[in-house]
Amino acid sequence: MKREMVDAIIAIGENNRFSKGIFGWIGFRTYWLPYENVERVAGKTKWNFWKLLKYAIDGIINYSQVPLSIASWGGILFTCISFIMLVFIVLRRLIFGDPVAGWASTICIIIFIGGIELFCMGIMGQYIAKTYIETKRRPHYIISETNRDDVKKIL
Repeated sequence: MKREMVDAIIAIGENNRFSKGIFGWIGFRTYWLPYENVERVAGKTKWNFWKLLKYAIDGIINYSQVPLSIASWGGILFTCISFIMLVFIVLRRLIFGDPVAGWASTICIIIFIGGIELFCMGIMGQYIAKTYIETKRRPHYIISETNRDDVKKIL
């Protein structure tokens, strides 16, 4: 890493750091060195499946709001599906007469309420995520170089 990149990483005042995400986020040019993976000469790795999974989830949480959007859209989907199912059950009851009354409508109502709850939790999660991102105080952009002396004094 060049000194500018190191300074930009140090300037990010986050406590919960995901290094692979930070290296990509700061936006400096990156050159990937080819590397052939070889067996470990001594010792065993401390990483197991669960630690790697936790590390991956940590990276997703630190740099993406997609899981929260999935929850919101899933809630909308469940709500719409259950509403369509409820309309179908009511029409089937009115037209054909349903011998098993109550069971299907109860399930649809449970799914409908669950969908609304999931949608609302997704929205609350997105608000909390926006607050979380604001508390990280990441810079909007990073200036790699400038030719103005007065700007250099500030930095």
